[in-house]
Amino acid sequence: MKQTILFVILLANVNVFAQTEVLTNEALINELKSLKTSIQILQNENSKLKSEVGNLKSQISDANKSIESLQIQTQSNINFIAKTANDLGVKISTTETNANQKFTEVDKSVNSNALYGIIGLLSAVLLSGLLYWLLSNRQKSDKTEVLENLNETKTSIEESLVKELGKQTDLIESELKLLTQQKAESPTIAIPGADHSLALKVANEINLIEKNINLMDSKTKGLKQLQASVGKLKDNLSANGYEMPELLGKNFHQGMKVIVTSTIPDENLEKDSEVITKVLIPQVNYNDKMIQTAQIETSKG
Repeated sequence: MKQTILFVILLANVNVFAQTEVLTNEALINELKSLKTSIQILQNENSKLKSEVGNLKSQISDANKSIESLQIQTQSNINFIAKTANDLGVKISTTETNANQKFTEVDKSVNSNALYGIIGLLSAVLLSGLLYWLLSNRQKSDKTEVLENLNETKTSIEESLVKELGKQTDLIESELKLLTQQKAESPTIAIPGADHSLALKVANEINLIEKNINLMDSKTKGLKQLQASVGKLKDNLSANGYEMPELLGKNFHQGMKVIVTSTIPDENLEKDSEVITKVLIPQVNYNDKMIQTAQIETSKG
């Protein structure tokens, strides 16, 4: 009888132990699922941060290219003005002396600022790399704060670019003064046919500045002043008989006298509608007659 009782008690203990083991395994499985979910969330956040850092590096690279292009354009402006004045035999007294001094000062300033700008851009790239490394090792860090730091770096670069473009408008204004003087001298100087090269050069430079403006945040410091300067340049160009029709954002149709370099599909547009999204070379009219055909890119729904 005692053996029977002991046997029953032993079976009961084994049954309880088996149930406890099953419960323990289920708890481990649930905990493992929870850990997998947390890891997946962290991996997704890490991928997003990598993408955002990559976008910032691309923007920094574009800004660097724009600054280098402005340096080349500045030197080209100085050489072109000097050659034009020499060919026409224009004798500029006090105005020419002041303009030449201004060109020299601006050129030195542009070179110096461009150097500092490049150093700043390299520092920004290194800073971005450091931020990425920190984010990889501290995935639970505050994502909002990191994005704010990246946006501050982008804003600083855009503000530097606005300053460089402002100096470019000063040079274009000097070119417009020379254009005005050419028109004043033309009745007394024999020129075979009308020469629009300087006016077209000015129009192309204005268009380049406008393209850079369209890429910037509307809240960038100094941007409104730069836009006002560009508007003044257009007014001065118009006073000399030249006009740059506004094409950006306009609906495109086959009857327009433009050159379409490429068309990009856009799901956000209505079906079969086509809009001008980029002006590579502006249209220029002289006394209501087109002297330069626009080259554009469009988006089509």
